[in-house]
Amino acid sequence: MPFKKIADSLGVSEGTIRGRVKRLKEEGVLDITALVNPDAMPDQSIVMVGVRLQDMDLVKKGEEFSRLRGVISVCVVTGRFDLILTVMLTKDFPMVKFYTEEVSKLEKIRAVETFVVYKSFNLKVPLTLN
Repeated sequence: MPFKKIADSLGVSEGTIRGRVKRLKEEGVLDITALVNPDAMPDQSIVMVGVRLQDMDLVKKGEEFSRLRGVISVCVVTGRFDLILTVMLTKDFPMVKFYTEEVSKLEKIRAVETFVVYKSFNLKVPLTLN
């Protein structure tokens, strides 16, 4: 929605809205990005990966996983896994490369379990332009 339209609906100036958005972005509260339905992207697929760790340094390990190629999101969770990853794969970056070239860089991983997403509902992922 254009800043002008937001400003008009709130009864403030467009400059006020621009300033607020800028501040929220600088504080890391707001990120504006294009999200798409992964089913609409040819040659790309989504997998969810459950990770069990050897220690309880969950946040540090979550941050490490978040920097790996293909990783869209990492969540620290309860249950049988410590982390749940959402990973985007392509024909040039298949699952075997994700594990052998990316996950193999990390230490203290007890086990992983992969869940291939055949069909998703309400899932939106960042648009990547290669």
